[in-house]
Amino acid sequence: MKKNEAKKAKTKKGKAKKTAGKKVTKRVSALDAALQVLANADKPMGARDLIAAMTEQGLWSSPGGKTPHATLYAAIHREIAAKGDAARFKKVDRGLFEISA
Repeated sequence: MKKNEAKKAKTKKGKAKKTAGKKVTKRVSALDAALQVLANADKPMGARDLIAAMTEQGLWSSPGGKTPHATLYAAIHREIAAKGDAARFKKVDRGLFEISA
């Protein structure tokens, strides 16, 4: 194998682009948006209602998933299971959540 062929066979690793001085705005997570909606709600809400309210208020929109309500429900349920009494949400009835006091 010649020297030129050996150099061509090697691949270069790409470097990550730097964001020099650019401000990157962090998106609000679905859980944070749901918390904001529930803070303004006067009654417990289900995942479908939360997704609709979050979209309507411009707090969060689905990045193209087919079942954002199922993802939100699972995320809320995971937080309650993991954090227990320290969770931000409380399940009050089947499929209904409110802010934990």
